[in-house]
Amino acid sequence: MVNKSGENTGAGTLDERIAGALVGAAVGDALGGPVEGWSPDQIVERHGGRVHGVVGPWHGDDWRTARPLAPYHKGDGHVTDDTLMTHALVRVYATVRDHLDAYAVAEHLVPDLMTTPRWIPELEAEALPLQRIFLAEKWLVARLHYGHVDPREAGTGNIVNCGAAMYMAPVGLVNAANPAGAYAEALDVAGAHQSSYGREAAGVFAAAVAAACAPGATPDSVVGACLAVAKDGTRAAIETVCDTAARYTDFESALRPLREAVAPYDTVGADYRSPSLGARRPSRIHSVEELPVALGMLLIARGDHRHAVLGAVNYGRDCDSTATMAGALAGALGSEIPAGWAKTVAEASRLDLRAPARTLTEVAREIFARDVARRRAHETAYAELS
Repeated sequence: MVNKSGENTGAGTLDERIAGALVGAAVGDALGGPVEGWSPDQIVERHGGRVHGVVGPWHGDDWRTARPLAPYHKGDGHVTDDTLMTHALVRVYATVRDHLDAYAVAEHLVPDLMTTPRWIPELEAEALPLQRIFLAEKWLVARLHYGHVDPREAGTGNIVNCGAAMYMAPVGLVNAANPAGAYAEALDVAGAHQSSYGREAAGVFAAAVAAACAPGATPDSVVGACLAVAKDGTRAAIETVCDTAARYTDFESALRPLREAVAPYDTVGADYRSPSLGARRPSRIHSVEELPVALGMLLIARGDHRHAVLGAVNYGRDCDSTATMAGALAGALGSEIPAGWAKTVAEASRLDLRAPARTLTEVAREIFARDVARRRAHETAYAELS
């Protein structure tokens, strides 16, 4: 549904919101993968202009050996580890069938990554997900399986990045229309993986997804929900970037201003492939770059999935994660996801993009029923005390 201001507003049933968020995230991930790590100018030079859909690998047929991406086939509609981790978290919900915490990560997510071969699109083979995920995600296995660290504290010491935030959409979806609940649950879950502003980003992104599911939600209300829960540098970065984004209606003119707005909070620095010496260290005044920019693109696009995702993709840098977040939020708002993109990504990645959504919808309904029963029991007990 589009309001008089041209904004996409929250509409649709729970199952439609969940499908929109998960499919929208996967599509964003796949479109961003082949240009991840490059600048907007480099993207234009490589592709002869902005990216407008699914493109091939940056190095063409040399993707198997070309550094720094080898041996991953990024492009041609292949999802990356963002989607692999998101679907893995859905499987944990399908097993636990209740709210999750850091212990669920240790008891269910880590074994899933370590023991069950799955089709890995970027490797074009069946492999353990552990063999694809990034070092910041391998940390989960090192700390929880081999180190036996308290799951609630295992994220301490990891590089601080968006690694936990990138797959937190399911937490927001099982807490649909309850941003505060999503924030609290995601902080607990992410404690096994991240600390500092990396953990905070996971909580705030889950809150954003939950807020996007609320009836009548708009990009502005999603940002408002984020600002209501976000702390420290994460809150400041979101506020600054979104204030900047509010002045633009197209991503092309906003690419440089958004980067300039988020730069003071980003520790990586100007050269994404050569991070600064202070990069990815804990801090109360910094933020991951991806979440504020995704929210900014959502505002610029007025909630439209195509526009938000293309803005995130052409922004470059860690654009698969930025586009994953922007795609999830636009999809949760009810924006139509380009059917051609979704079909290409599903076929190229050999994934049923809607199956995880059906599973999570069923689980979300069960969790809500349990929440209602628990709340009623508390009300009864409190009434007796009063």
